[in-house]
Amino acid sequence: MVKVSVLIITYNQHKFIRKAIDSALMQQTTFPIEILVGDDFSSDGTREIIQEYERLHPGLVIGVLHPRNMGKNGGINFLETLKLAKGEYYALMDGDDYWTDPLKLQKQADQLDAHPDYSMNFHNAIITYEDGTPEHVLNGPDMKPYYTVDDLIGEDEIWFMATSSTMYRNSIKEYPAWFRESSSGDIPRLILKAKLGKIGYVPDIMSVYRKNRGGASFADNYYDETFLRNRIQMYRDINRELDYKYDRVLRRNISRYYRMMLDAKQYKNRYFRRAFYALKYLHLNRPTWRDTRKIMRDYVVPEPLSKLYSTIRLLPHR
Repeated sequence: MVKVSVLIITYNQHKFIRKAIDSALMQQTTFPIEILVGDDFSSDGTREIIQEYERLHPGLVIGVLHPRNMGKNGGINFLETLKLAKGEYYALMDGDDYWTDPLKLQKQADQLDAHPDYSMNFHNAIITYEDGTPEHVLNGPDMKPYYTVDDLIGEDEIWFMATSSTMYRNSIKEYPAWFRESSSGDIPRLILKAKLGKIGYVPDIMSVYRKNRGGASFADNYYDETFLRNRIQMYRDINRELDYKYDRVLRRNISRYYRMMLDAKQYKNRYFRRAFYALKYLHLNRPTWRDTRKIMRDYVVPEPLSKLYSTIRLLPHR
């Protein structure tokens, strides 16, 4: 009987998918595993590579080849692939990441076996950058043995868990509807699992997380209205999911995205939209008077009025 299902979620990653699958195949365990490779309708040869591995490892490597792109930045791909997982636990990996320790699955499964109050666990990882930025270890020595919802809720994103480092109890049979709408699968998934139990930590470095800091998709998201709206809605949904226990902190988190919305490329020449979101940001964030004055000056006060005010202020000096 399968104990751990490996879920590799991929889309157009033909340069990396072999290394990802090979790193799953090298795992040494005392229990059976399965490797489900969910492909979101790749067009670059990724699907053909997956089918090649299916032929070489029948019954072990299983391609989940969707007939169309499922959308939501791979989130639906994950959900549809998870439906086929037979394991008591499942370990996640993006198709451009890979594992480095052949005992990774064994170590994480052993910890979950020993701690029935843990809903999932994660381990340390190395982050590498495609643009040549020096690689580094994700977590320092000050990590705790386990984490709770309190540790995941802050004014910034959850930054200390690489997707490729996570293993979960296969205990959520139906994810809520709002989860399917989020383009960030990791954050909502971690919150939902943390509601069910502690999140254990294994300090060993056992995977590599590839990150393209200079890539357009990495940088441009924060100037894109669609991405920012999705993030705002995600944190509203998380706030409701947690019964508004962390309302103050999450409202400030939401305000960050309204602040980014002011510089969204879609609103470059739209005064009323920017003024509206500026006021939303001020209402939710309650920044200092200095910051408030700057936001009012740059986004709320109409430009002709601002110029007139500046002219009047300079009159005594002329």
